[in-house]
Amino acid sequence: MYGDEATIRKILTELGDTWAVVGLSSNRRRAAYGVAEVLQRFGKRVVPVHPKAETVHGEPGYASLAEIPFGVDVVDVFVNSALAGAVADEAVAAGARAVWFQLGVVDEAAYERTRSAGLEMVMDRCPAIEIPRLG
Repeated sequence: MYGDEATIRKILTELGDTWAVVGLSSNRRRAAYGVAEVLQRFGKRVVPVHPKAETVHGEPGYASLAEIPFGVDVVDVFVNSALAGAVADEAVAAGARAVWFQLGVVDEAAYERTRSAGLEMVMDRCPAIEIPRLG
């Protein structure tokens, strides 16, 4: 519903390889940790974004999207739906090309704002599930 196959493919293959993963910490039990690992395996640069600003998977972390000193192509959001809209707005402000809300993260108003700003967007899907399907 919020991300057809063409949009998913475009984000994963055409829009760039630098992914800011919001909510990524060094906690190996969290879904973000494993998803970031899969993204790296498929050639993506993963930039951790978390209040702790920890280094994860060899990449230095940042406390917010605004603190990242280089361009980010995709913002992958691992925060609850109530907080996700603000992250999508930050992604637009940061000049990202796409926003990806993880499984269970849905904010229809944020989806509309993000798409209206010209970014691609997917909600309630997981890139670690979708990327191997691309063949």
